[in-house]
Amino acid sequence: MITIDRLEPERLAGVKGLFSDLDGTISTAGKVGPRAFAALWQLHEAGLHLVVVTGRPAGWCDHIARFWPVDAVVGENGGFYFFHDGRRMQRRYLYDDAQRQNFRRRIEAVGEEILRQVPGARIAADQLYREYDLAIDFCEDVTPLPMAQVLRIKEIFEKAGANAKISSIHVNGWYGEFDKLTTMRLYAQERLGTDLDAEREAFVFCGDSPNDEPMFGFFPLSFGMANVRGFLSLMRRRPAFVTTQPCGAGFRQVADLVLRARAHQEAE
Repeated sequence: MITIDRLEPERLAGVKGLFSDLDGTISTAGKVGPRAFAALWQLHEAGLHLVVVTGRPAGWCDHIARFWPVDAVVGENGGFYFFHDGRRMQRRYLYDDAQRQNFRRRIEAVGEEILRQVPGARIAADQLYREYDLAIDFCEDVTPLPMAQVLRIKEIFEKAGANAKISSIHVNGWYGEFDKLTTMRLYAQERLGTDLDAEREAFVFCGDSPNDEPMFGFFPLSFGMANVRGFLSLMRRRPAFVTTQPCGAGFRQVADLVLRARAHQEAE
């Protein structure tokens, strides 16, 4: 990883959009601060295409897509994308209602096994609003668990044939073939008419934890917030760059670089 202060500004001159994780990236200690939220508005007003790419549930994503200055939200680690078309909410699920219900029944049984085997683990408070996955809280509303127990949760999911990803607060498990990157590719194709494989350098990605690995490994302009360093031992694919500040302050650093590059380009 290269620290953000060593990034050549001209590499950001052609950036068309910014995709970002939420928890521990835009937010800090569970809150979206004024400088990070203002950065979203400034990026939006500068004409950047903005997508939040998160493990958070459908209920949260509906709110974000309606009320935040973003073009879309990819939620539950890629199970869907939501956007507001100016008149109403549009929801693009990768699997239909019957399939999602089947996935939920299967993953709930895995959750019962996790709670039996991992003392201190709890079902996440936002579980009620999820369409696909099961979120196991290891530090958001519970006493933080040792990493060995977090890894044990992931192992139980995977032994049951589920996908599992560790975020900064939850271990998410789900059935279905998707992750953050597969659904970002779909979104770019369907909504932007863009082949991300051909234009990966036209978009910036910001994240902070192992569930962002697919995006880190794909985008040359991927940025880990400084707090990503706490997860590096769990990651095979790391961000290309790392901010000097954690969480929302790091996100502000990236936004400022992108905005300056855009302003410079427009001034030429």
